[in-house]
Amino acid sequence: MNYEFHPEAEREFHEAALHYESSVPGLGRSFRDEISRVIELLLENPESGSMLAGGLRHFVLRRFPFSVVYAGAADLIFVIAIAHGSREPGYWQPRIQDR
Repeated sequence: MNYEFHPEAEREFHEAALHYESSVPGLGRSFRDEISRVIELLLENPESGSMLAGGLRHFVLRRFPFSVVYAGAADLIFVIAIAHGSREPGYWQPRIQDR
């Protein structure tokens, strides 16, 4: 199984990591490590996230106020958003048509 980021999800990921790193040295790396851990978990068990509408799922990070919003297929995890908990719910929905 493989994974792929929607371009906007990839941007969210990098921007959050840069923000954390600029706030506390090493925290950006911790954020990246947590995203990597979650992606690996999802590759092993794509159904581990909670269901959302339209067959999507989300997985809440342990240490950071973010969720990984994704679509799982037989051979691909497509990450639609690295969504901060304080953003408007569902802001990423227009990206669904890009998968």
